[in-house]
Amino acid sequence: MTAETSQTLDRGLRVLKLLADTDHGLTVTELSHKLGVNRTVVYRLLATLEQHALVRRDLGGRARVGLGVLGLGRQVHPLVREAAMPALRSLAEDIGATAHLTLVDGAEALAVAVVEPTWTDYHVAYRAGFRHPLERGAAGKAILSARQQPQPQPTGDVVEEPGYTLTHGELEAGACGAAAPLLGVTGVEGSVGVVMLADVVPERVGTRVMEAAREVAEALR
Repeated sequence: MTAETSQTLDRGLRVLKLLADTDHGLTVTELSHKLGVNRTVVYRLLATLEQHALVRRDLGGRARVGLGVLGLGRQVHPLVREAAMPALRSLAEDIGATAHLTLVDGAEALAVAVVEPTWTDYHVAYRAGFRHPLERGAAGKAILSARQQPQPQPTGDVVEEPGYTLTHGELEAGACGAAAPLLGVTGVEGSVGVVMLADVVPERVGTRVMEAAREVAEALR
């Protein structure tokens, strides 16, 4: 800890992170051991977090993350959307197709940012707020592909990473999709992609989508 930081706040945030990493909650004793502080300190931290609905305790005394974190989580999408817009605009204009940022929302893929190209005669209408199952469409399948592979590890100047996903007609007849997962962004699971009216996705689209996904990931780190 430095002079500019708060030890109490640091401990409170550590409590939330510990609780978020378990499905069964933690007792005061378990938290005390993990934090390296006495039980009285843990009681005070939990009581304060409970007042803000960030923590709840069940009848057995186990602490869990509270519903108050949902209110904080709702503010994440606007921040993520703002960070992603420059890369999405560039992608849409370059490819001439509708670009989108999609995040996981439960078992669904949720489009949180969409940019349409300005110079094309026609393009696929794709709106922010559009949902679909993760198992359908390029955006969701790209996310699932990243789950099945280890996170990228740097090797010298080269980073090995999952590639891109292509689909055709899974969400809209005649529409193709290409998407690449966001990688290395703590707490954010999603993908960047494009959707276009075409029989075949041009070869360069996959590479360009991966570049855009890397740009968005960098903006979110």
